[in-house]
Amino acid sequence: MGGKKKLSLKQMERMQSRKEEEEKEKKKKEKAAAASSKDKKSLDVIPPDVKNEKIIGELKKMTVLTPYTMATRFNIRISAAKDFLEQLEENGIVQLVSGNHDIKIYKPVD
Repeated sequence: MGGKKKLSLKQMERMQSRKEEEEKEKKKKEKAAAASSKDKKSLDVIPPDVKNEKIIGELKKMTVLTPYTMATRFNIRISAAKDFLEQLEENGIVQLVSGNHDIKIYKPVD
């Protein structure tokens, strides 16, 4: 019986301006997404070498050692940082101060 209603000039202008605004927003979102994907870094699974003197020197400058600080400092995953701190504790480079099953806090041995 009927068909699509013919739009008035005012309604067509509104639709066209809305489409243009949506396209601009999509372009902005795409640019933002592209910029954020460039910033992402791949994290290493392999922790740094325990016997490296340069790394040990950096650790001794820090007052508190947590898995998060290690992960951010050396660009590794938190699980790798936990393993790294455990190895350092076994070697006597750091000492466990406090902790539970979630997080452990270490300090460098003087």
